[in-house]
Amino acid sequence: MKVRPLQDRILVERVEEEVKKGNIIIPDTAKEKPQQGKVIAVGPGRIDESGKRVPMDVKKGDMILFGKYSGNEIKLDDKELLIMREEDVLAIIEKKED
Repeated sequence: MKVRPLQDRILVERVEEEVKKGNIIIPDTAKEKPQQGKVIAVGPGRIDESGKRVPMDVKKGDMILFGKYSGNEIKLDDKELLIMREEDVLAIIEKKED
C-alpha cells in the first residue's frame, strides 16, 4: 500500500539507536521508543495566508530527530509508522564528512 501525506505532514519510520552500555540487557517492554526516524514520504507543503505553497524543509530519505510524543502512530503493511507535521521535527541528522 502506498500513502501520500497531505499538506505539511510527513511519514516516518522509527530507527533504533545503536547504544550499548556494558553487558546489561534491557527487555523490549522497558525500552523507550526511539526519537529518530527515516522520512518515507513527504507532503507538498502547507499553504500560507496569501495562498502560496510553502515548500518543505525535509525530504524523502532524511534522517530526523523528533519529540517523544510527536505524531500519530499507524500500522501499514505490518510496519509501525508515524505521521507528523513538519513542525514536530526537531532536527535533520546530517552525516559527518571526513
